[in-house]
Amino acid sequence: MSNIRGLIKTMRPKQWIKNGFVFAALVFDAKVTQWPYVWRALAGFILFVLVSGIVYVINDLADMERDRQHPKKSRRPLASGEVSPRVALIFAIVGSLAALGVGLWFFPAFGMILLGYWLLQLAYSFWLKSIVLLDVITVALGFVLRVAGGALLVNAERFSPWLYLCMTLVALFMALGKRRGELVLLGTEAGNHRDILKEYNFALLDQLIGAITSATILAYAFYTFSAPNLPANHGMMLTIPFVIYCFFRYLYLIHVQGTTLAPDEVVLTDRPLQVAFVLWGLMATGILYLG
Repeated sequence: MSNIRGLIKTMRPKQWIKNGFVFAALVFDAKVTQWPYVWRALAGFILFVLVSGIVYVINDLADMERDRQHPKKSRRPLASGEVSPRVALIFAIVGSLAALGVGLWFFPAFGMILLGYWLLQLAYSFWLKSIVLLDVITVALGFVLRVAGGALLVNAERFSPWLYLCMTLVALFMALGKRRGELVLLGTEAGNHRDILKEYNFALLDQLIGAITSATILAYAFYTFSAPNLPANHGMMLTIPFVIYCFFRYLYLIHVQGTTLAPDEVVLTDRPLQVAFVLWGLMATGILYLG
């Protein structure tokens, strides 16, 4: 039972929200009311949860010794000894084969994207996470693959290319925010806990985050009046202030409040950000389906 609880914890349940990118095409291609597509998207979400969780297990196996020197990661189940490395390895192998097999059987094209995501994450765990800038780009590409997988599952016909760009930029924003939080949390010892952090500093990360913020807001603005499936009255442009607030709120939290949490973790803890996100979601879906 200890191994089971530890394995679930190692699969990072708090991170499963990231797999919600699978639903992007379902929502923005206006197919939420078509139940066959809803069930297919839900199945895709579950498979991505399993595969991404298994990748976390593999990553923790690879980083187990280094994690034991980290102030927070040392409490992870593998680093702390709560989970046996042998059990974790068997689970990773069997779980990967099962999840990828189901994906290929369920929808071959989606299964290939799922396999590509799994291979990309393995490359990240053992190689790409040590290459400056490619590490954050690889993380962002993982989100894009989730979006692409969801688009295949729902046979998206009017999913705007601007949304692919928005998702890519948001993913880069999240990855850069995570790197910045690690620098703040670990301070001068950052490079000893993760080699790639020696290649980053606050000046570079703040410039990149600022550039990504501007690019994301601009790309989303273009989406609101250029996507083919939006109302002709351009009502979606009314959602732009919520997007601006969400980005500005996060920048306020890291620069003024000193938070070290990654953007996806901040969403789970900051009430104003949650309210803004919910209001954006309600308005956007209302305009899509009622406008």
